[in-house]
Amino acid sequence: MSGPRFSPRAVLFDLDGTLLDTIGDLAEAANLMLAELSRPARSQDEIHSFVGKGLPNLVRRCMTEDAQATEAEIETAISVFRQHYALVNGRTTRIYPGVTEVLDALRASRFKLAVVTNKAGDFTLPLLERMGLSAYFDVVVSGDTLPVKKPDPAVLHHACELLQVEAAEALMIGDSQNDALAARGAGMPVLLVTYGYSEGMPVDSIECDGLLSNAIHVLDHIDRS
Repeated sequence: MSGPRFSPRAVLFDLDGTLLDTIGDLAEAANLMLAELSRPARSQDEIHSFVGKGLPNLVRRCMTEDAQATEAEIETAISVFRQHYALVNGRTTRIYPGVTEVLDALRASRFKLAVVTNKAGDFTLPLLERMGLSAYFDVVVSGDTLPVKKPDPAVLHHACELLQVEAAEALMIGDSQNDALAARGAGMPVLLVTYGYSEGMPVDSIECDGLLSNAIHVLDHIDRS
């Protein structure tokens, strides 16, 4: 596979849609929430397009797309969603093809690794543990670690500070415009996977440094010598 090659000291990964296919659990929790609030269920495809800017945004869109909800109703819905998601988190989640091999290879080559996700920490850490991935990562920055989320570059800068690398020495791997904009703002290159969520936006329309049809292709873009 051709494309640009980078010599980073650290590699940062998005979580949902990049490392893990979590849509089944997110859709189940969303529909359990909607049922509890006496609202109609939504299709998995619809919920798929709502994923990316964190759980409160996912819930807000479930409540307001072609529907009406007050701020108070949305706040209640977020609380209900969190209760259901805590129970189903990881139940049907699967690791995308190539991910474990990439993480093994990067670990073996002594790269520093981080997860930078918009998912809340209460769900991120148990999910990484449950999927057997937590040991790979030196740092995890969740959606509520700082007051801001991706696309704000502050979260990537924070991860780099914890990893003790400059932003320009890191490479971001993600699946959406949130990841691309955050990386651009932080001054680091970014590769996007084509199999992720991308909030319904065609991933090949997002400005980035390369597209990956399988996570294993990350290795084609990294100088490991």
